[in-house]
Parts: sequence; C-alpha cells; structure tokens
Amino acid sequence: MSLIPDSYLTIAKPAEGLYKDKGSKFISWAYPVKDLEEIKSHLASLKEAHPKARHICYAYRLGFTLEDARSNDDGEPSGSAGKPILNTILSHNVHYVLVAVVRYFGGTLLGVPGLIHAYKEGAIDALANAEIYEKEPMSVRSIEFNYAQMNEVMKICKKHPIQIVNQLIDNLCTFELTYPSRHAAEIDASLNNL
Repeated sequence: MSLIPDSYLTIAKPAEGLYKDKGSKFISWAYPVKDLEEIKSHLASLKEAHPKARHICYAYRLGFTLEDARSNDDGEPSGSAGKPILNTILSHNVHYVLVAVVRYFGGTLLGVPGLIHAYKEGAIDALANAEIYEKEPMSVRSIEFNYAQMNEVMKICKKHPIQIVNQLIDNLCTFELTYPSRHAAEIDASLNNL
C-alpha cells in the first residue's frame, strides 16, 4: 500500500502574516517547498533580511507522515515556538510547506503560554493569507530508446496521462516524462516492457 495520496493540500506561493503582543512582533512567512535545500535557502534569506531579530523559529512538512515534519525553537523555551507552528501546519493539513516566524523582542517577557499563543497566531495568519490548493503528486522519469521504438513510446504516452516535458530525438532518443504518481506502477510497467 502506498503512502502517497491521490492528492494533497499545499500553498501556491509565499504568504506573510503578523502578530503583535506586548511590544513583540511576530512576522511570519509560509513558503511552498519541495526539499530540505529549499528550506535552508529560505531560512538563510530570512536570517540575512532580519539580522536584529531575536529568534527565527520554524516548522515544515515535506511529505505525508509525521516523520516528514520537523520544528525548531531557535533558542525559545523548548516546545514554545516550533511545536505550535508545526501544529498549525498539521491542523491546516498542508504538505510541502515551511512556516517561519521571526520574533522581534518588545522588552516584555511573554512566558511559555504567551509564546505558544504568539507563535501559533503568527503561523495561522501566514497560512490564512496563503492560497491553499489541491495538488496531485507527480512522478518524473527519463527514458532512453532507439528511434525505431518511437511509435511504441508514443502509443504508451497517448494511452496514459503522460506529459513529455523534454525530448531529444536522434538515433537514441531521450524523453523526460511526468505523470500522476497514482498511475506510476502501471506506466512504469508499460515503459519497462519496451
């Protein structure tokens, strides 16, 4: 049984949110992400853009199990920042998303319950401003075949929901294909039979 669903919710583009409490500002961002490298890049950009921020706490979800989700308190008391952000991501049921909250300290300590509330509200505001949509997981595959097999390959591409993303046609042809992951077993079997 596959853990990949037929479709899932994610966000279309970056979105921003804001929450203020007792002088502290919690500026939040939600980003669509595909891998850890993209997450690291967004976090590095935030650190560069906000050098005077006290904390940049975040959480992300890169797949469909809890093992694919992580959070970071960035020096705030354990569980007071990253966990509320992660719980917000989980409650919105979005995948392949990073939510980061930048805190500018306002001079008044909020205490752990206050921090939990503030980071949660910041994350909620960023996701409330995001365009959430349903996406179908896609598989990407490159195939190489002799030109003489072109007709067979094209028949398979027409029979299934396959999109040819890139192609190089010569004596040895190379196609880059993308297709819904839910059809991957059937399509891969057809292509492997060539």
